[in-house]
Amino acid sequence: MIVSDLVKEFGLSVYSGQDGLDRMVTGGYASDLLSDVMGHAREGQVWITLQTHKNVMAIASLKDLAAVILVKGNRPDEDAALQSNEEDIPVLGTSLQTFEMVGELYEAFKEHAVL
Repeated sequence: MIVSDLVKEFGLSVYSGQDGLDRMVTGGYASDLLSDVMGHAREGQVWITLQTHKNVMAIASLKDLAAVILVKGNRPDEDAALQSNEEDIPVLGTSLQTFEMVGELYEAFKEHAVL
């Protein structure tokens, strides 16, 4: 499964980092604590968060994450979007709550044998 598959399957908005839509997705991680993501997220995962600032992109790049999904209708700050484009790490968006997005992703990952 690649990031563009998630965009299509869940009707996600693509805010930035379009050149990374072909990144392979290996799973997901949900947290709003940057230190938690730094310590526990794994390469290739999508990160589900409500954080919108450029530090999100610093962590996503450091961990080589496939994409960031912003929940609750949040959009990336301008600096975060610029860094997303530089790093080719897509920032996606949904109006769903974190709980709902995680549940949807979990079911899709099970179906596609990503887990």
